[in-house]
Amino acid sequence: MLLSNEEKWKAAIDCDSFYDGQFFYGVKTTSIFCRPSCKSKSPKRDHVVFFDTAEQAHAAGFRPCKRCRPDLLEFEPKRETVERIKKVIDEFYTDPKQLKEEIDGLGISKNSMIRLFQDQLGMTPVQYINKLRIEKAKEFLANSQDTILSIALQCGFGSLSTFYNFFRRLVGMSPTQYSKLFAGKEDEK
Repeated sequence: MLLSNEEKWKAAIDCDSFYDGQFFYGVKTTSIFCRPSCKSKSPKRDHVVFFDTAEQAHAAGFRPCKRCRPDLLEFEPKRETVERIKKVIDEFYTDPKQLKEEIDGLGISKNSMIRLFQDQLGMTPVQYINKLRIEKAKEFLANSQDTILSIALQCGFGSLSTFYNFFRRLVGMSPTQYSKLFAGKEDEK
């Protein structure tokens, strides 16, 4: 479907994602080109030129917008942000102090982080962290002779009572009961 320049302009100022991939627009004053759905400030109409492909925009000397990434086939900033958060959590979930520093370094507000995580994964960052900690604790309980207190601390829990509460809630039994399930199996070996 061929779109007139006026239809393209309307799609661009409305940030209409339906038209993504059908055309791109470049801003002459900045030499940047965008997708129609880009949330950047709307340029003046007389500063805009339209392209059918990203390659045409590149050939005309325009560079891709860093916000909407028209140079990528698929760009989902929310998913990518959640993946960055998840990567930090996966690496530092056993060290609460370091985790907080790394999360703060991402420059995302607490409320935005919670909302993004909830939308993308169906759980909050805290729920995800506790799930990771409990999975690690289950691994330790099944395979090590460490004390329950030691395991709780190694997994990033600040106290034994917090560890017991989360473990019971997520696993359905106490850490002691869980470790006894595996103690009998070692005796059989």
